[in-house]
Amino acid sequence: MGSGNAAVWLIAAAVGLQAGAAVAACAPDAVEIRGPSGQQRFAVEVADDGAERAQGLMFRESMPMSAGMLFVYDAPQRAAFWMKNTLIPLDMIFADETGRIRRVHAQAVPGDTTPIEGGEGIRFVLEINGGLAARMGIVEGAELRHPAIPQRTAAWPCE
Repeated sequence: MGSGNAAVWLIAAAVGLQAGAAVAACAPDAVEIRGPSGQQRFAVEVADDGAERAQGLMFRESMPMSAGMLFVYDAPQRAAFWMKNTLIPLDMIFADETGRIRRVHAQAVPGDTTPIEGGEGIRFVLEINGGLAARMGIVEGAELRHPAIPQRTAAWPCE
């Protein structure tokens, strides 16, 4: 192959890799977060109907460190969670319709029935292992990326 053809092939390969990265960045089973401390990625289960949201992470004895559960609501609303029947400590990350994080509740106590308020206008809640948000620098104002977030208004769109 001549050097001209090699250059064309390399450019095509680079474009293909970038396109693949964009698709991987917005997989339905992954959430990415970007903020002042960099980017993080979590493999997630999505809870997007009433039964799945009600069950959540109840009765689980463990969860891999790079995993979580993403709760998706049909419209922005006031969100509150509790830890009844939840056996592992969790961080709850509340985000608005654009995917911007509005509140981070750290170290929710297993079994506690005290409501944990996320506030008004919440459309997404990401639950991860307790203590990870602080350790990874996940803070209010950071942004989530996932295909469930309306892409035309997303703070960090998939494209």
